[in-house]
Amino acid sequence: MRIARRSFGSAEVRLIVLPAIAIAGCATWMMLPWPSDAESQSEAAPTAVFRLAQDTSGPNDAVTPTNATLAGPATSTVPTDADPAATTEAAPEITAAETVVPEKPPVDGLKISSQSWRRGGLGSKALMTFTLRNGNDYAVKDIEIACAFARHDGSHLTDRKRVIPDTVNMKSRKRYSGMLVGFVNVYANKAKCSLVTASRT
Repeated sequence: MRIARRSFGSAEVRLIVLPAIAIAGCATWMMLPWPSDAESQSEAAPTAVFRLAQDTSGPNDAVTPTNATLAGPATSTVPTDADPAATTEAAPEITAAETVVPEKPPVDGLKISSQSWRRGGLGSKALMTFTLRNGNDYAVKDIEIACAFARHDGSHLTDRKRVIPDTVNMKSRKRYSGMLVGFVNVYANKAKCSLVTASRT
């Protein structure tokens, strides 16, 4: 009976001690300091900022290669195997071709000077006297002239043309006296001749 009483007494002690230990542990755990909301937010903020920086840096890094890739082919318009010397030499040839001045026509080097006229053949024919100067570096031939006739008051009456089947040497002059240019109006009082065309010999 004594042994049974002792076992029963020790079991009662255990039932009393174990709850007391559990209560003391809970009280100790409750008394420990907990982090405040400000501390939690301050710890979470750097993490959020770090994640935001990673997210924003990602697209920029992705766009930069894309722009470089797009810009690359547009700027490389000249083939790499082209010879720079050949390109440099081709440009002066094109410029020289564009700056070539066309040769002036032969008539531009001719000039009529000291011209006058008189009537002939009962007053119906116009006889011109003039000097033809050739300033070209070559001889000219088949010189065509046009003569305009007018009244005393300057009003125009008629025009006549004549081809001179003659050759005028380079840098020289030749005088023609009483050359028939055609029939004119009896009221014609003034006449002036000009050059139309000429051929190079």
